[in-house]
Amino acid sequence: MFTLNVGGFDKIFRIILGAVLIITGFFFLSGTLGTVVGLFGFVPLITGLVGWCPLYIPFKFSSRKS
Repeated sequence: MFTLNVGGFDKIFRIILGAVLIITGFFFLSGTLGTVVGLFGFVPLITGLVGWCPLYIPFKFSSRKS
């Protein structure tokens, strides 16, 4: 289906960044900004957990070691 293209450090960074954005957005910010930041946090979190980033495909980039 798809080739994994997110490597070790990249995965860890994405998971931490996603968690920080979700927590900040939903617990520390209010209104529309908080909702947007919180929802945006799911993008790096999910790509880090899954190990695949669709934005890497057009650039033929992979942070995963072969």
